[in-house]
Amino acid sequence: MRGKKSLAALVAAVLALGAAASASGIILHAGDLVVHANGGFAPKALPKHRNAPITLHGGGRLSTLSGDLPPILKTISIEFDRHGAVETKGLPRCTAAKLQATTVPAARRACPGAIVGKGSGTALVAFPEQKPFPVSSPLTIFNGPPKNGQPTVLAHAYTTVPVPTTFVVPIVIETIHKGVYGYRTSAVIPRIAGGYGIPISGHLKIGRKWTYRGKHYSYLQARCETGRLQARGEFTFSDGTFLIGTFLRPCKVRG
Repeated sequence: MRGKKSLAALVAAVLALGAAASASGIILHAGDLVVHANGGFAPKALPKHRNAPITLHGGGRLSTLSGDLPPILKTISIEFDRHGAVETKGLPRCTAAKLQATTVPAARRACPGAIVGKGSGTALVAFPEQKPFPVSSPLTIFNGPPKNGQPTVLAHAYTTVPVPTTFVVPIVIETIHKGVYGYRTSAVIPRIAGGYGIPISGHLKIGRKWTYRGKHYSYLQARCETGRLQARGEFTFSDGTFLIGTFLRPCKVRG
């Protein structure tokens, strides 16, 4: 029941904040839970009928109105505007085997040419009968081997609490046909600190350019066909809360 109430509250918030979301981040309330989210792309001026290189950035932060710890984030699914593309031709690939049991510097040394994004994540660890304390890790996104013809990425993080642990999360960039949305990524958030870690915040910047056989390529591309680009995120939590948020970002047509 709570999940349904949370969904209704979030949809109402998205409708109310839709205009503001095009210029800045959005603040969403679902019961006691508060989600601060933001995202965008650069450059804002893009061709109307052909794709051009872009970079994406996005992030968010969880909190509660009561000051209590928020529920644990379990899954993230994001749908992206169909007016764009992901290119991997000639881009080196990394594998999960190369990243297992690696620290952040070691992982980046193992597959430097496959890095397509970087960022950071923070969690609160709440062991029984102890005051919660923060842990954080740089995040690295690597181009991975394709799966069923679809491109993939590997998200890498490393923590030392309660013991040194490497996280490698495979994510498929799935092609979909859903109105304005043409791509979808879905990720299961790994258990942090034996299940006592609560993801609190994170941010990522994704984009890469390279040259292959004399031609220039960009990992992410987009066009300004409708005057805006948008994305839609779905988030599930350990207490059954289900959230949906939509970002609308304007773009300008250039020649």
